[in-house]
Amino acid sequence: MRVWIDHDLCTGDHLCLDHCPEVFVALEDGIAYVRDADTIFHDPEYDGGMAAVPARFDQKVVNAAWDCPGECIFLEPDEGDL
Repeated sequence: MRVWIDHDLCTGDHLCLDHCPEVFVALEDGIAYVRDADTIFHDPEYDGGMAAVPARFDQKVVNAAWDCPGECIFLEPDEGDL
């Protein structure tokens, strides 16, 4: 799966980092971002704004999306998952 964050909805609670710090990161602005290895994605408006989630973190990312108070974490299936 792939994941992205709508930064306009992020409340900065960083619960996503508690769930999966391997995929989520907070920057100086207090907003959460997604990352894929060393790349941090800033712009979810295009496909390049989505981070690929390693399969071993799928459940952690789903839990982060469920627990997010801002409801700003969005999940997209990979092409092969359809």
